[in-house]
Amino acid sequence: MAKKVTKVVKIQLPAGKATPAPPVGTIFGPLGINLADFCSKYNEATRDRMGDIIPCEVSVYEDRSFDFVLKTPPAASLLLKAAGRDKGGVKGANDIVATITKDQLKQIAEIKLPDLNTSDINAAMNIIAGTARNMGIAVKGLNDAEMAEHAEEAREAEAEMAKLDEEFAEMEAEAKAMAGETMPEVESTEQSSETTEE
Repeated sequence: MAKKVTKVVKIQLPAGKATPAPPVGTIFGPLGINLADFCSKYNEATRDRMGDIIPCEVSVYEDRSFDFVLKTPPAASLLLKAAGRDKGGVKGANDIVATITKDQLKQIAEIKLPDLNTSDINAAMNIIAGTARNMGIAVKGLNDAEMAEHAEEAREAEAEMAKLDEEFAEMEAEAKAMAGETMPEVESTEQSSETTEE
């Protein structure tokens, strides 16, 4: 007779580095499963993928035993790893913080394929490219027009800033000149008063 599943928990942990500390202890402690046993089995199963975050679906049974199924790493963490970044852009597609190649995009799509709603690599690449775009990561050969547009916008913004700086410098020079004109008057008044006293 099949054991009855009491709960299914999804958790994302660094490969080969699960410990009974939170979040593992916080999530599984109340369910009564052996934390050390879970951590050692998870670490053993993910040891070959060190450096990745590996999602895991854990089925907890009535007798407090468990089974788990490993999923592919989140697309976001694979993209950040490929781009050599710790985090994506704050403004998404409007803030390009990194660039990856089309080959890197394909590799990520191949890794994610088992967990996506498609078996077509091109469709998978489009899905991952969409995620990359939302994170501010451009794909060479795919977003070239967009990247050129952003570069042009950046150049225009830079030119605008340079123009404002120039205007500010002129205003500053004028202010100094005006201050310089008034200063001698004050000095001459003091001198003339000194002359009168003499």
